[in-house]
Amino acid sequence: MKNWFKQISILLFSGAALCISSCDEGDTVVDQVTAGTERGAILRTITVISNELPVGDESGNFAVELEVQDSEDGELVNQVEVYVGFRDNTEEIGPGTNVEETLFATISSTTFTNGPFGLPRFTYSATLPDMLAHVNRTNDDITGGDQFTIRFELVLTDGRRFSFANNTGTLTGSFLRSPFLYTPLVICPVPEDYFVGEYSITQNSGSAPFGIEDAFSQPSVFVEANGVSRTIEFIYDPGGFGASFAFTFDLVCGEIQNFSGSITEGGLGCAGGGDIGQTAMSNFEYDLTDDSEFTIVFEDFNPDGGCGNTYEASITLTKL
Repeated sequence: MKNWFKQISILLFSGAALCISSCDEGDTVVDQVTAGTERGAILRTITVISNELPVGDESGNFAVELEVQDSEDGELVNQVEVYVGFRDNTEEIGPGTNVEETLFATISSTTFTNGPFGLPRFTYSATLPDMLAHVNRTNDDITGGDQFTIRFELVLTDGRRFSFANNTGTLTGSFLRSPFLYTPLVICPVPEDYFVGEYSITQNSGSAPFGIEDAFSQPSVFVEANGVSRTIEFIYDPGGFGASFAFTFDLVCGEIQNFSGSITEGGLGCAGGGDIGQTAMSNFEYDLTDDSEFTIVFEDFNPDGGCGNTYEASITLTKL
């Protein structure tokens, strides 16, 4: 059964690779997206410079570098509107209600600079104090896990508009990276060396389908940091499938949040079902004075990759 599962996954991935290869030939990506449309436009993410907002830090800000693309090399865009809202994800602190987005700023095309590919670019930033004032909140009303929403909207010279609602998977992924919507996270600062470095993984419980006896135990993995986010690359089912996976999660004011696992190379799933992954069943506490050991409970085969058989697993990460 395990060999059958893996063979289908490899065939699926091979088909996807063929599709990607054929799509790269001929017209450019922008030509493919705008072909058959009435001269649309996108806003490509070049670099997200800052996407974390430490509570109480007056210098905290969201910042991003963006590139305007349309069929006339950016000449169709008249201005970019910026809308800001707030997601109150922590009912115990603050009013406990979200704030709908409203217009925050307008960026004229006259401020754009010419990028290395002949397309207009601009860098935009918004400070935490300014966004708090805009949504009528104070530092006392926010805590780790809350989010601001920052949405960009392209306004063309003929009055048409393009933004998040126009997105497809083609626009948000791969080369284009044009989400239009960003959700910077409110955080509590975490030391750069906390929960970083070499750890072992021990699987405490859980039995996977397809004869997988121990999908997660590893003698050594490396935890990498990016702000409050952590990434752990590991081999899923090292004695069988040997697939490259990564856990990602955020350290948010005493809690491990947004824990998930996903494949990083190739594909692993049943016919037509996408890839399997892992999703935490709840948040987990952490102690800034001790990063020697962490136990996390999650569901493997969630998403199930079309295979079903979601099950609960527990792992312990021990610092080496």
